[in-house]
Amino acid sequence: MDIVQEVLEKQQADRQKYKPITVEKQLEPTIDLGHLMVTDPNYFDDEQMRADREQYVLDLTRDNVQLLINSVWELPTERVNESIVAKLPAPKAVLPRARKLPVPKPLTKWEEFAKLKGIKKRVREKKVYDSVLEKWVPTYGYQRHKAEKERDWVLEVPQNDPNRDMFKEKRDLRIERVAKNEVARMRNIARAKKVALPRTGFVGPDSASAKQLVTASNIAKASTASVGVFQESLPNEKKARGIGVKELMPGEKRKKKSVSLAAEKRRNIEIVTKVLNKKPKIDMDRAISLQKAEARAEREAGDGDDGDDGRKKKKGGKNSKGFSRKKPKGGQGKRNHSKRSVGRKRR
Repeated sequence: MDIVQEVLEKQQADRQKYKPITVEKQLEPTIDLGHLMVTDPNYFDDEQMRADREQYVLDLTRDNVQLLINSVWELPTERVNESIVAKLPAPKAVLPRARKLPVPKPLTKWEEFAKLKGIKKRVREKKVYDSVLEKWVPTYGYQRHKAEKERDWVLEVPQNDPNRDMFKEKRDLRIERVAKNEVARMRNIARAKKVALPRTGFVGPDSASAKQLVTASNIAKASTASVGVFQESLPNEKKARGIGVKELMPGEKRKKKSVSLAAEKRRNIEIVTKVLNKKPKIDMDRAISLQKAEARAEREAGDGDDGDDGRKKKKGGKNSKGFSRKKPKGGQGKRNHSKRSVGRKRR
């Protein structure tokens, strides 16, 4: 009886350890096989949650995962490389993404050429045997340069030229090769990011800057017979700064600034207001000097009626100098009111 009881207890323990694949829920969960996602709309059991939270969450997760696995096994399958693969359908739920979908890395120029010609990538061995050093040396890496230095400890000089340093030339060739590879790598990155680069060119201390090139281009364009009028402009061409239009293109006319109707009306109103509100300016010194000159002229005219000898001349007669002097007539009561008298009124 003890053996039978022990077997029954073991069987009961195995049943508790391995639960059945069938899961029953009040509300059917929503399963999205495209994302392998399960949404459970059922409420939590508060009593079991208070009693043992970790065990309750673990059992709930196990049931939902079991439902997902059951749905996956219902999908059509195929065998790929001795493995059974299920074909997932298109996802139903739309999940937001923080970033855009990754795009495949673009091929370099060599990879495109190898793909076009059918050249397959050859896997190099990490180490090869060097018969000169009689040991295994690495195929690439810094240890390879160390092995080359040990092997090429002496170099032959062509034509026994004492001024040639073969070690320096070899080092310069290696540096040039590394720089060329780096330029190719940067060009591949720029091409992948769709950055426009010049086909050829060199930037150094002896090369002209962008500002100097623009200035030279504008001067050359203005040096034609038409002063640059019939010269075609390049796309996104800029004009040189620091050069006056008159000095660079004397035949070019300045463009008139476009003035709006409201601005022109406002300017005309300002001019009219300024003219109407302008007060006349009176020069007092000039007015006094004119008054004195007029008084002096009247005084001289009054003194000229009598001769030097005290004798009065007849009306219409001539004086001793032979000039006739008539008495000026008055205004005869006619006064010009529009003419403003200047200065102090005489009595």
